[in-house]
Amino acid sequence: MPALNLKSDLANSDDLTTLMAGIGRRARAAARQMALAPAQTKDVALRTIAERLRASRDTILRENARDVAAAKAAGQTQALIDRLTLDEKRLEGIAAAVEKIGALPDPVGRQLAAIERPNGLLIERVAVPLGVIGVVFESRPNVTADAGALCLKAGNAAILRAGSDSHRSAVAIAKAMSEGLAAAGLPADAIQIVPTRDRAAVGAMLAGLNGCVDVIVPRGGRGLVERVQSEARVPVFAHLDGICHVYVHGQADLDMARTVLLNSKMRRTGICGAAETLLVDQACAGTHLAPLVTALLDAGCAVRGDAAVQAVDARVSAASEADWRTEYLDAVISARVVDGLDAAIDHIETNGSHHTDAIITADAEAAARFLAEVDSAIVTHNASTQFADGGEFGFGAEIGIATGRMHARGPVGVEQLTTFKYRVHGNGQTRPV
Repeated sequence: MPALNLKSDLANSDDLTTLMAGIGRRARAAARQMALAPAQTKDVALRTIAERLRASRDTILRENARDVAAAKAAGQTQALIDRLTLDEKRLEGIAAAVEKIGALPDPVGRQLAAIERPNGLLIERVAVPLGVIGVVFESRPNVTADAGALCLKAGNAAILRAGSDSHRSAVAIAKAMSEGLAAAGLPADAIQIVPTRDRAAVGAMLAGLNGCVDVIVPRGGRGLVERVQSEARVPVFAHLDGICHVYVHGQADLDMARTVLLNSKMRRTGICGAAETLLVDQACAGTHLAPLVTALLDAGCAVRGDAAVQAVDARVSAASEADWRTEYLDAVISARVVDGLDAAIDHIETNGSHHTDAIITADAEAAARFLAEVDSAIVTHNASTQFADGGEFGFGAEIGIATGRMHARGPVGVEQLTTFKYRVHGNGQTRPV
């Protein structure tokens, strides 16, 4: 069967079962080849993919225009339409990101540890690909290229399932990527996109496609992630919410706090690393609270606060208990005054989502405690929460942010898309009876 089947409507469930089983089998076969692909071959393939994306510009933008028109006709929000829309500049950014991934060091084959035993055995722990990675995403068509390229760099095969909103765009991007793979001598089936909008296809992926899928990565809203985490029978790299905090400690520099806070909240309000709660220490509330709240309000951010925050400005509305656990993904923030570092850490632990949290302080000891005690995938000191991004970490891109505690945590880049195995070298040793 071809790498890309553009059929979008399936007659019945038997057709879907057959389709998805075939995708899984081809992905598993491609993964075996990708695991052995030399680093240079993978890098050539990624450069070729970038060239094919540029060469396919007119096709990709035409298909994207159809997706955007359908989204507008369906009354989708402007925020979703913006995430969905591609233009020449955004498409060039997608191609450039693929090239950057190709320029990263090869994560496969790294020696992670070496142990020499008294009996002369040499035991190595070596990085190897995960295998087949299923990526289920919603409206961002760039995820097609980012996820596919990261999987390939790490020697994996990828099965991509785009949301209905971005289906046409994703199919066009994936077609260009498969062509680039084939031109470089690698299996085109290393990137496959599910060619149907049928939601049952997601269920088939979550069930593991008869053992062919090794891990699932969801990229999208709470509803998608909850479904994946609830139904998946294979491991999942995901986060449910990005309830990120900025804590302004009593020893914080006001100008720095204001700058970092505004960037954390307002640079891009709809991303998972955007700050959703401001905590101001009682020790500096007299000097810092009003300027910080006013800066947010003047920047166009709605503020929902406790009694102390409401007293600052009549534009502040009262925060409910639910506000402390809400991911707004909009120009809205909750704010409260806390009585010291312990209270700030307790608030974050009680209400946060273990994604990204920041402390602003000149007190090194307080910063060290915050970084050690806040149990989040990413903790920052005097830096914006919006650095929660694989590109900013030097990973080239990311397939998502993981907030779990197993294997991958934080930005999931090429290194996190590998696992390891042990290689044992001997010269005839046997284990004593």
